[in-house]
Amino acid sequence: MLKLTIDEERWPIAGSFTISRGSKTEAHVVTVTLSDGTHTGHGECVPYPRYEETVPQVMAALEAARDKIEEGFSHRDVPALVAPHAAQNALDCALWDLEAKRLGKPVWTLAGLPKPQPAVTAYTLSLDTPEAMGAAAAKASGRPLLKLKLGREGDTDRLRLIRRNAPNSRLIVDANEGWTPENLPAMLVACADVGVELVEQPLPAGHDEALRHIKRAVTVCADESAHGLDSLDAMIGKYDAINIKLDKTGGLTPAIALAEASKARGLKIMVGCMLATSLGMAPAFLLSPMAEFIDLDGPLLLKQDREPGIHFDGSLMYPPPASLWG
Repeated sequence: MLKLTIDEERWPIAGSFTISRGSKTEAHVVTVTLSDGTHTGHGECVPYPRYEETVPQVMAALEAARDKIEEGFSHRDVPALVAPHAAQNALDCALWDLEAKRLGKPVWTLAGLPKPQPAVTAYTLSLDTPEAMGAAAAKASGRPLLKLKLGREGDTDRLRLIRRNAPNSRLIVDANEGWTPENLPAMLVACADVGVELVEQPLPAGHDEALRHIKRAVTVCADESAHGLDSLDAMIGKYDAINIKLDKTGGLTPAIALAEASKARGLKIMVGCMLATSLGMAPAFLLSPMAEFIDLDGPLLLKQDREPGIHFDGSLMYPPPASLWG
């Protein structure tokens, strides 16, 4: 028998975090703990209103499945136990952690993945005025990869000022569905002009057919349009890459399957995250050997991360310690 513990946690952000849809000042997460009396596994998820998930909904879904969870379950059982993808993520990752502790082997070995190595993560610049983002870029100009939150009037000026103030940083952009088919061609040209390598989700999910007909010099990556394997076919012909987030796929298990299938279909891989602590980043980091772009900077944006946490040397991210997860 297992013992399930469900907790709600709030982690203040250092300042605020703004994207095209709005701002937030904290990471609001749900954690799952599974204990067999000897070993304990942990998982973390971020219920995201954009996907019609809330913290109370996720906690209620986990509580409703308590009896079946505590009877014991496999990774294959997770989608039938809890419906929201965030709840599935926390449960799946807690089980991986528990299995690793029971067997005394790291999760990457159990999952048949390459051994993770230190890797550079993107560092996100929150959406703000062009001048403020330019100033933020100057402060972050020593970081090798910057992710720019765009999607509002003035994006061309933002790009120009950021590039001027961070001339040596690689740039990727996340428009968070904030552009339109009408301004998309000009925005992609503006991105190419300053050397942006990738643009995430420029158009609203469900209204992105224009991408099939637009020539571009910049890689376009699906985020809000892409969830699990069932969404993959719809990405082909519109997107060049896919952002895999465990809170969208429903855990590490389906994320691995999605990454392998995406590679087979010729899509580049970005491994991303919601705003969360190192516990939420740790399972996703195992996908980093398959990814061209890594965006797991959630802990860097918090006032304080959990202890123990993932070690960051600037933007260089190290594999999670076993005392944290996996």
